[in-house]
Amino acid sequence: MGFKERYVPWAVIAGASEGTGRAFARQIAAEGVNCVLLARRAGPLNEAAEKIRAETGVECVAAAVDLARPDAFDRIVQAVGDREVGLYISNAGADPNGSYFLDKDVDAWIDLINRNVVTSVRCCHHFGKTMRTRGRGGILLVGSGACYGSGPNLATYSGVKAFDLCFAEGLWSEIKPHGVDVLYLSLSTTDTPALRKLLAEKGMQPPPNLASPEHVAALGLAQLPNGPIQNWGLKDDETGYAIASAAQRRARVVMIAEMSKSVFGEKK
Repeated sequence: MGFKERYVPWAVIAGASEGTGRAFARQIAAEGVNCVLLARRAGPLNEAAEKIRAETGVECVAAAVDLARPDAFDRIVQAVGDREVGLYISNAGADPNGSYFLDKDVDAWIDLINRNVVTSVRCCHHFGKTMRTRGRGGILLVGSGACYGSGPNLATYSGVKAFDLCFAEGLWSEIKPHGVDVLYLSLSTTDTPALRKLLAEKGMQPPPNLASPEHVAALGLAQLPNGPIQNWGLKDDETGYAIASAAQRRARVVMIAEMSKSVFGEKK
């Protein structure tokens, strides 16, 4: 199946008002797939939806949802309604803090965990069940190379990204046999408004050779059928910063899946 046939009729893109999320939405809509855009700020989100409708002619719905709030999932379900979702992209996960763990109020880190883990997991469960029943669909979790290890200013951020990586690998092994694609897209530093805002607050200039949101989105959508992981800037069999290559991690997940059959049996 081509992209449209595999992921129609609706895509849900979380964190779609700017940066990589907006690039994902524009490229998905250009393929003829209708979009539900989610983000906290209504103004930029509505502007993005209007532009996508004008560019592509597809239906595009904007819903202002703070993905860190405890009621975020319920509001997403309400916004989506009875639309059939063939593609879910979890893109809202940047760290606006850039701080040592103990130097920020704990609620800032709880918000980061809710955005990256709690809301995303609930959406994957909700939309993934209908995709599995239908026998097609896709789930793409936008992550970071921070998933491979942590350091100063990264304690919570690297922790949630590591969770998302392992979660995506396990989910891929469970629902790929049912025709549903799952990909964790591990990014390097990407030129987003959120990054530029954080750097400006700290009096820093953007580093050179930033990845563009458009290239990031194009890579993620192209590699979605080839999960469970794609490392930005690395070939499938290239280790680089990732400790193990995407191919090695894929082989490991397949090995674990085979081993688990002796414990849990094989699900039909």
